[in-house]
Amino acid sequence: MEDAIAQIRDGDTVMVGGFGVPGTPMTLIRALVAHGARDLTLVKNDANEPGMGIDHLLQSGQVARLITTHLGLNSHAIGLMNSGRIAVEFNAQGILAERIRAGGSGLGAVLSDIGLGTELAEGKQVVQVAGQDYLVEPALRAGIALIHAERADPFGNLTYAATARNFNPLMAMAADQVIVEVEEIVPLGALPPEAVHTPGVFVDQVVPLGTLSGEYAVVRR
Repeated sequence: MEDAIAQIRDGDTVMVGGFGVPGTPMTLIRALVAHGARDLTLVKNDANEPGMGIDHLLQSGQVARLITTHLGLNSHAIGLMNSGRIAVEFNAQGILAERIRAGGSGLGAVLSDIGLGTELAEGKQVVQVAGQDYLVEPALRAGIALIHAERADPFGNLTYAATARNFNPLMAMAADQVIVEVEEIVPLGALPPEAVHTPGVFVDQVVPLGTLSGEYAVVRR
């Protein structure tokens, strides 16, 4: 895990999978804290809760910018934003997903009317198609994606458990290097084709987990 995380450098953009606890790579996040890379831009659906997930990176002062959908469960993150110690870019949740999907699909942007006339539209380009105004939402890509999967085979094919799938497959397509923590590595051929949610062609490094820490408690099955 330390070798995989060591490739992250100061100033990198890092996508982090998960929606709350499910699908969040808690152990990889801890390894990134220990690694110490700073001035990071994080792309994550949420800021987790205080003392959990990416809050460890916020607490250690390693995050310069957060691209997200909400901070409502993390009073510490809200305090950092209000004091100007981190920059926060808010997105409607579906727009964040589509921007990441566009990045993984080779598109430059997506068009949406969500947010027109609100603070979310400030500074964004507006174009007209068939008489309708749309915001231009740039695609998102990252140098690194950190994701969590339930199972992987030696080729890197991944299966996620239930709602832990969330942003992980999109981020695996939209990053140059994809590091995955997995609960179980199974032999090649053990995953039925229909169970593969992320093909191994998108995965660069797979790190097996041992016993899950207390931070994973909500997803214990």
